[in-house]
Amino acid sequence: MGSSVSRDDFEWTYNEEPHASRRKLILAKYPQMKELFGHDSNMVYKVGFMLTLQLIACYFVQDAPWPVIILLAYCFGGVINHAMMTAIHEISHNLAFWTSRPLHNRILGIVGNVIIAVPISISFKKYHLEHHRYQGNEEMDMDLPSKMEGVLFHTTFTKCIWLLLQPFFYAFRPLFLRPKPVTGLEIINTAVQIAFDVAIWYFLGGKSLAYLMIGTPLAMGAHPVAGHFISEHYMFKKGYETYSYYGPLNAITFNAGYHNEHHDFPNIPGCRLPKVREIAPEFYNNLPCHTSWTRVLYDFVTDPDIGPYARVKRRSRPIPINPANLDVDGDIKAE
Repeated sequence: MGSSVSRDDFEWTYNEEPHASRRKLILAKYPQMKELFGHDSNMVYKVGFMLTLQLIACYFVQDAPWPVIILLAYCFGGVINHAMMTAIHEISHNLAFWTSRPLHNRILGIVGNVIIAVPISISFKKYHLEHHRYQGNEEMDMDLPSKMEGVLFHTTFTKCIWLLLQPFFYAFRPLFLRPKPVTGLEIINTAVQIAFDVAIWYFLGGKSLAYLMIGTPLAMGAHPVAGHFISEHYMFKKGYETYSYYGPLNAITFNAGYHNEHHDFPNIPGCRLPKVREIAPEFYNNLPCHTSWTRVLYDFVTDPDIGPYARVKRRSRPIPINPANLDVDGDIKAE
């Protein structure tokens, strides 16, 4: 349990991230791929369904024993909260109401956010779109672990701790490494969240609120559905920085496992990402992929070649972004 990882630094590269070039090749060969661009017209109903489920659960757990609440938060509530996080990820790309109605996307994200118990929707979008534009960039990509994480969590035991603390690193890393001014929508997001939490506490009690609050960090840490946080970009095979997963947990994570496909085409909603691979199989079938998110978590902890340092990183330099290629919400337009 005390064995140390073999890496003492990130995997530095001078190559550009692979997705923009692959997108151009695929569109040149398969122009029909553009027919998949657009929004998920059922997203409102999916968000509403998850919100309703959690409200019903809050009602039934208000008098439950604490061990039952914690178990339900891990096995049920946390899974729904995690699914809502992946829905918020979709919404951050304007895939609920498309790019012509960005405010509608933001409002839906704020509404869905309430069951997560902490405000994340608006702040997540600010940093996530930069993860797409500047993948691996040492200053811009806040999905990358910090050097401190690599130094502190370098043994089997400490990597277990890192997994448990993973939601807190995702939440606070951008605030320390690349803080941004608070926006009006973030204030609204926070106000709505506080009002919802107070309402749950007032009408249903502290146990119902705890059920929601406990489920969120549990489902983002050492939990099978949280395996995608590790599987997406940690370098399990040298030279490859993005990995897909094609297993059954995609059904409750808006196909988050189709991660190469998502980075290649962020304007295609998760419900249609499997068709990307069907249309252009020769671009994806030979890429390394994962078959189990649970196995990913196990390998991350036990494999000495894997740890916070197992990420492809690029030196920061100005990367020109043509404003004409961005929509009104700052996202990259569909080509």
